[in-house]
Formats: sequence, structure tokens, C-alpha cells
Amino acid sequence: MRLYNTHLEPVAYDAVAPSLMFLMFLRFLHVITRPIGLNMAIAIGIAMVFGAAGGAVLAKDWPTPRANMASTGSVETTLPVELGVVWEFKADEAVEATPVIVGDSVYLVDAAGSIYAINERDGKQRWRFDTELGFTSGPSVDDGLLVIGDLDGKVYAIETSTGKQRWTAETNAEVSGSAAFDANRILITSQDGNLYALDRDDGHVIWTYETDDQIRCSPTIAVDRTFLGGCDGQLHSVLLADGTRAATPLPLGGPTGSTPAVMGENAYLPTMQGVVIAFDWKQNKELWRYEDDERSQEYRTSPAVNDRLVIVTSQNKQVDALDVATGKRVWRHTLRRRADASPVIAGEDCWVASTDGRLSRLSMVDGSEKWQYEVSGKFSAAPGIANDRLYVADDNGVLRCFADVETQAP
Repeated sequence: MRLYNTHLEPVAYDAVAPSLMFLMFLRFLHVITRPIGLNMAIAIGIAMVFGAAGGAVLAKDWPTPRANMASTGSVETTLPVELGVVWEFKADEAVEATPVIVGDSVYLVDAAGSIYAINERDGKQRWRFDTELGFTSGPSVDDGLLVIGDLDGKVYAIETSTGKQRWTAETNAEVSGSAAFDANRILITSQDGNLYALDRDDGHVIWTYETDDQIRCSPTIAVDRTFLGGCDGQLHSVLLADGTRAATPLPLGGPTGSTPAVMGENAYLPTMQGVVIAFDWKQNKELWRYEDDERSQEYRTSPAVNDRLVIVTSQNKQVDALDVATGKRVWRHTLRRRADASPVIAGEDCWVASTDGRLSRLSMVDGSEKWQYEVSGKFSAAPGIANDRLYVADDNGVLRCFADVETQAP
């Protein structure tokens, strides 16, 4: 069983916790498991009981395109200073989705509908599963199960150990977002305007939540609820247990296809109208709005957030860093071409893959460029980061693994 901290990132411990703390943890689980479920109880219990022990948060897995179930798009680990390509893998068609990394495997999908499992150390293919249609969203992986939806609304559940199909399910329109996992439920959105909770074992529908327009984002999970930004111009908060509203939907002022990012008690979401909004999801109220006073921006990507900054990229080639508490812009970096890929944060750096084929490493302090790599194609999807390595794929179908070339070459 994989353990998670409050931001749902994998947690590693260098030493065994003291016996007393372990007993406290077991007691905590006994008290809260029944009302909220075992998986969520473990997540909260780890944070409360073991957090004081100083366990380091390590970027060992990147199980969803936005890094974790809270969709932060961030990890605390800074990548090595000197990076180079240690291996490449060629898919059959263009790749428009972020690779995910779990254990010693990288999972990649292409626009023609193939799913690949690749050895993360040497780039060799482990298995391949072919479908009839393509994917624009990335896969999500949890406890041996990969889940992804295609352009026709079909959802596939694949066993990661063998590459064999466990089940399929149907929605009524294209799936543009990635799946999220909660206990025995798999959450997935569809452009038919519904959020589906599917049974992990066989894919049957447990419940559905209906909105007034298309949903293009991925569901984001925090404690007992999930969040959706919709084309209906609202932020929806839905209870995981039964799919009912957790609170009245909050107005965004325009449509969004971006996935909300949750850090602590706050959620952050940009809109196509060029507004970035922060919400206190527990109080169900808006905290602040950011809008460029000089030129209206258009946001079609998802934000990345850590405990200090929210990073957003616009269609006008801007990368903006906003203060999480106030919404004020801390710095701006202008790209040569726009980024259709969402930004990601790795410790002291922000990583942006843009449509001119440039992968940029920006300082989280002032937005200055620290490193750049250019390919012949273009990037449509963000990188995934795990095990001191960065994985990113382009529209030529080439997946590259960047690592410290002196210490991590295969």
C-alpha cells in the first residue's frame, strides 16, 4: 500500500516511527475510518502523526498528469543542476498527454490510442495495449491499475503488471481529463457534462454528478470531496461518498477547461476569460481574483501551486507567478511561443514546455531562465517528474528522459 501526505504525494521515511506514534496512528485510523474511508484516513493520519517526525517528501512517483490527486502539479524535490537525455522512446504517433511514473515504469499514451509501459531506467518497452481511438488526456495509475478515457468517451482499466484489460466503461462524449482515485471509486469527467464515479473492481457506475455544460478538466480531490471547473462557468464541489453537492457552486465569471489545484484549504483555478481565482473550499468563498490590468490573458492550461506561489501560463506567451495569499503577481516570464502544456513545479524550479519545442527551467524566485532544451517538434503536454528524472514527450511521439548524465545514465 502506498502512503500519501496531505498533498497526496508519496511519503518516504528514513527510519521506523517510534512505537508510541504508531499506536497513535492505529487509534486514529480506528476512529475515523468508518465515516470517511480507509484510504483517506491513512492520508490524514500520516500527516498528523508522522509529520512531526520530519519525514522527507520525495518525488518517487508522478501517478497523474498533475502529479497527485490534489492536482498541485508540483513536488518538493529540485532536479539536479546538470541534466541531459539519458534515453529516448518512440511512440507510433504524436503524444499530447503527460507521461505518468509509478515505481519503475513510465506510462505513455499517443494520439492513435496506444498505451505503453516503459522501463523508467533504460526506456525499454515492457508492454503495449492498443485501442481503436486516440487519447488527449493522460493516464492515472493507482495500486496496479491504469485508467484512461478516449476521444469517444470509452474508459479503459488496464492492469499495470501485465498490460491486460480489466474492464471498460462508457460515457456519452469525449474524455478530456484524467481519472482520480478515492477508495473503491474512480472519478472521471466527460464532455457530456457529467462526473462519473466508477467502481474500481468492475467499472459499474456508482453515482453521477451532472453540470450544465461540458467538463474538460480532471477531478481534484481534497479530504471528503472533489472539485470541478466547468464550461458552465462554475466551480463545483461534490461529496465523494454519494456524488451530491458539498456546497453551492461558485461563479467563475466564464468557462474553464482547467483542472483546479488544491493546496491546504485553498483551491486555485484560471478561466478562459483571463482571470485566476482563489477559493477557500472549506468556507466555500472566494479569496481573491487576479487579472492582468494591461492586457487580458487567456488561460487554457492548469495551474501549478506550492506553499508560496501559483504558476499559470497564458495563450499570450506569459508565465505568471502569483502570491498564494494575495493573488499579486510576483514575477512574469515571457516565452517565445505560447505553452499549451501546463506548468509544473519541482522544488526551486518551474518547468514549462512550449509549442516551439523548448523546455524551459525557470527560477521560482524571479522567473529567470536557468536552463533550456530544444527539440525539432513541439510540446503539447507537461513533463512528469520522479526519481530525480524528468520525462517529457513531443508531437513527434518521442519521449525523452532527462537525468544527471554522470550519475543516472542507464
